[in-house]
Amino acid sequence: MSQDIKDTAVAYLRALESRDWTAARALCADTATVWHNDGKGEQSIEENVAGMEAQIDSIESMRYEILRQLSQPGEVLQQHVVHVATAEGVRGEVHAAVYFGFNDAGEITRIEEYANFIPAAQDA
Repeated sequence: MSQDIKDTAVAYLRALESRDWTAARALCADTATVWHNDGKGEQSIEENVAGMEAQIDSIESMRYEILRQLSQPGEVLQQHVVHVATAEGVRGEVHAAVYFGFNDAGEITRIEEYANFIPAAQDA
């Protein structure tokens, strides 16, 4: 099951990259919650996906580079970098540590993301 939940965490991120909100949502339990270190508190998975969908028009591309994954039964801890390019030409990276919690059915029940956006260096 450990590899299965690691694969599910990756599949969730790949669905976000491809803007497949339905596929991302389908990997989560109905009661899944999401927390970010932005001070806004917890969200339901529905609120989180709707928020991403509302912002996506400004994003030209988004790619998750997974640096490492650690797992134990029901949990995956992952470090990744999200490479982001906006429609306005801004390039940057979001460095993140993410916790995924899972239920016995292998669905994501909890996502906690500790992230920091780093703008790309500008050409002089």
